[in-house]
Amino acid sequence: MNKKILALCMSGMIMGACTSKKAKETVTVADNHSEMYMLVGSYATPEEEGIKVYRFDEETGDATYVSGLKGISNPSYLTPSIDGERVYAVGEDEGASSTANAIFFNKEEGVLTLLNSQPTQGGAPCYITISPSGEFVITANYLGGSITVFALDKEGKLATDPRLISFTGNGPDAERQTQPHLHCVEFTPDYKYLLADDLGTDKIHIFPVSEEISAGVSHSLLDEGSVSEVKLEPGSGPRHICFHPNQKYAYLINEISGKVTALSYNKGKLHAMQYIEADTVGARGSGDIHISPDGRFVYASNRLQADGIAIFSVDEEKGTLTKMGYQLTGIHPRNFIITPNGRYLLVACRDSNQIQVFSINKETGLLTDTGKKIITSKPVCLKFTAY
Repeated sequence: MNKKILALCMSGMIMGACTSKKAKETVTVADNHSEMYMLVGSYATPEEEGIKVYRFDEETGDATYVSGLKGISNPSYLTPSIDGERVYAVGEDEGASSTANAIFFNKEEGVLTLLNSQPTQGGAPCYITISPSGEFVITANYLGGSITVFALDKEGKLATDPRLISFTGNGPDAERQTQPHLHCVEFTPDYKYLLADDLGTDKIHIFPVSEEISAGVSHSLLDEGSVSEVKLEPGSGPRHICFHPNQKYAYLINEISGKVTALSYNKGKLHAMQYIEADTVGARGSGDIHISPDGRFVYASNRLQADGIAIFSVDEEKGTLTKMGYQLTGIHPRNFIITPNGRYLLVACRDSNQIQVFSINKETGLLTDTGKKIITSKPVCLKFTAY
């Protein structure tokens, strides 16, 4: 398996797109190092294929439908395990029916099978990540104002006794920040801390990973007594975060203010160095953020008005950003991903019902629409995993 793809899977940086119509037959994937599986999460009913599998070629930008999975309500965010044999997805319902879901992925045939589902005990889970050991799964629950930690059994199934960690507080925006809204949970590159972005209180909560983890015990993963926090600009609405490959810098997209925060990182400490606008029209709907594999460019999506991708160059010495350009996309680009070779950027345009494929200029970072796209219902999450 390609080591580069493995590393990107672990950091949550890899996701995908396609041009072919659905094929009814099962596709057996050939041994081709330029090809990967692409998993697409969406808003869907349990009767629809909420998660779809494609075969994606990162050299050509072409993709082919392989299969789909029914049975989950609104699998809007997902993440594969490092070996690609398990996939974990949220069920982003608003109330008690919200779930986390464990899925087996038969990579030989490209087929997904639901293993089990468990309630998150917090409404509207919108993000899910896997612990570095691969023994736990954590969700961020937007309406629940909480995160949920699940232990996994030997088969990768979710245990029945999760640890629910709830937050309190609010922010200055009377419409959007009346309560905590957890939107992202990510481990730091050194795997020693879990970051929980809270859109409702303008904070990043920093949990040390426990030094005494017990397999199968959900409350043993995090040292809750040593949690700290970083306070962002009032009314910013922190949403998603990504790290520079050098592990010294992180970049946070703020949904409400539409700004990107550049932060320094060192041993569990985050410090805001810069705020720079990604959304210049006041749409208050910024969505996702990723950095190119070479660490030279940062991209941030904006929705609701002037839907598109803001493009920034990175100062390699300081870690700060300079605005380079803006690429319009389809409607509501909630999520996007960059191929491991840095050749393509793929955008899930929820309300255009398509995934667009853009080529990346490696010198300028600017994007060009290739014209290749997947037509699929309400795509909102893209992830790659190797064969």
